Amino acid sequence: MKKVLFSLLILFSTLFAAVDYTVMSTEELMAMVGYVPPENQKAFLKEINARIRSMSEKEKKIYKQNIEKLRKMKK
Repeated sequence: MKKVLFSLLILFSTLFAAVDYTVMSTEELMAMVGYVPPENQKAFLKEINARIRSMSEKEKKIYKQNIEKLRKMKK
C-alpha cells in the first residue's frame, strides 16, 4: 500500500511540475536558454519560435546571441 501511495505521489508531482512558458515574458524565456530540462524543451522551443516575429530589437539581439544554445537544445 505504501508503495502505491508513493508511486501516485511521484506521478502527480511530475504532472504538476510542467512549466507554462506562455505566461513568461520574452526576456525571461531568453534568460532560460540552455537551462531548460529535457522534458520541457519541446514546449519551450515552441513558445520561443512563436514569439520571434513580435520581438523587439533588443530581444532579437539577445535571441541571436543565444541561438547556438537553442540549436544544441534541438539536438
